[in-house]
Amino acid sequence: MEIQENKLKNVRKAGLYSLIPGLGQFYNRQPFKGILFLAIFLLFAFQMAIAGIPALTGFITLGSTPRVDHSLFLLIKGSLQIILILVFLAFYLLNIYDARRVAAIWNMKGTANTSALAILKNAWEAGFPYLLTIPAYVAMTFVIIFPVLVTLFTAFTNYDFYHIPPFRLIDWVGLKNFLNIFSLGSYRATFTSVLSWTIIWTLCATTGQIVLGILTAIVVNQDFIKGKRLFRVIFLLPWAVPAFITIMSFSNIFNDSIGAINAQVIPTINHLLFTDIPAISWKTDPFWTKVALIMIQTWLGFPYIYVMVTGVLQSIPGDLYEAARIDGANFWQKFRRITLPMILFATAPVLITQYTFNFNNFSIIYLFNNGGPGSVGAGAGSTDILISWIYKLTTGTSPQYAMAAAITLMISFIVIAVSLIAFKKTNAFGNEEMM
Repeated sequence: MEIQENKLKNVRKAGLYSLIPGLGQFYNRQPFKGILFLAIFLLFAFQMAIAGIPALTGFITLGSTPRVDHSLFLLIKGSLQIILILVFLAFYLLNIYDARRVAAIWNMKGTANTSALAILKNAWEAGFPYLLTIPAYVAMTFVIIFPVLVTLFTAFTNYDFYHIPPFRLIDWVGLKNFLNIFSLGSYRATFTSVLSWTIIWTLCATTGQIVLGILTAIVVNQDFIKGKRLFRVIFLLPWAVPAFITIMSFSNIFNDSIGAINAQVIPTINHLLFTDIPAISWKTDPFWTKVALIMIQTWLGFPYIYVMVTGVLQSIPGDLYEAARIDGANFWQKFRRITLPMILFATAPVLITQYTFNFNNFSIIYLFNNGGPGSVGAGAGSTDILISWIYKLTTGTSPQYAMAAAITLMISFIVIAVSLIAFKKTNAFGNEEMM
């Protein structure tokens, strides 16, 4: 019992000493690590005194003198400083954990690595996987976390056409931008319209490409189909051609006056079937523009699903179908009980990401008709989805950067929430047996 109390006391002392980074390591007879940790602590303290506190002060005030203080730069510097503080807090907790852990090792084994060489060797051997991931974490911090943090903070400011630094200062406005989306009539109507179309677009376009991809893969995979290689090459063509070129080509094909659909296809159908189908306003009628967009995305997206499902079909054991045939199952029963469950089990995570991708599929909306025709208010076109509306809010004659940031955050929350729910309901990441 006396040994246990000594251990507990030893660990507690190490933890208390490590409240000042490095002292806990000195207490554990690890001077090299203690000097390193103490140097990091002193370096951070020096940075806070010289640049950190001014950065945080500027972040809080966003400047006080127009044409002198640049609010946007102050916001960015403050965001970087917050990231640096969070990194130091992680190091600080690691320092306390390390001191307590090494103290416990001393009590259990009566010895621990104390020399610099032994510590470096242990860090290299035990921490090699972590060392490899450090560049990825650094890149993720500046490529993902930093822009997201700046966007998050921008959503709570009045950064717009009337408040562009350095001639005008930016101010914190709290939740005003989020409230304006639902309280101001113009934004509320536009947001409702654009969000409704975004949801319809996502469901129809993504479901269409998934259904077509699965259907073509199943048909080509049948034993009675000849020339499978030719079909596979043909079905891969939409994927092989750059999407930019395909979308621009379809934009010309669906042109109301000179496009191939109205100028050649419809007249040919009328001539062969003795019908009188009028020319369709593909790019001037919002309804038909939406129909065209859904068809184009189905065409662009199905080859990826086709390739993926083809791989899944070829990995399904033939014994399952043979057993089903012996039991008297027909094609539909085999598809419903074997093929489809296998496909969904193997591809569910990817199918979910297809929905999230199309929810923010900016390129096809912008390249086909620039979100037109017409307008639904607040700068949004009748076929704009949320992401393309955000683009227009930031590039129009009266940019609304803060409002665009607020809508961006709302999009992120929607996509993350729906994705998490969908991933949670699928067993593709679990260890459950398929059959």
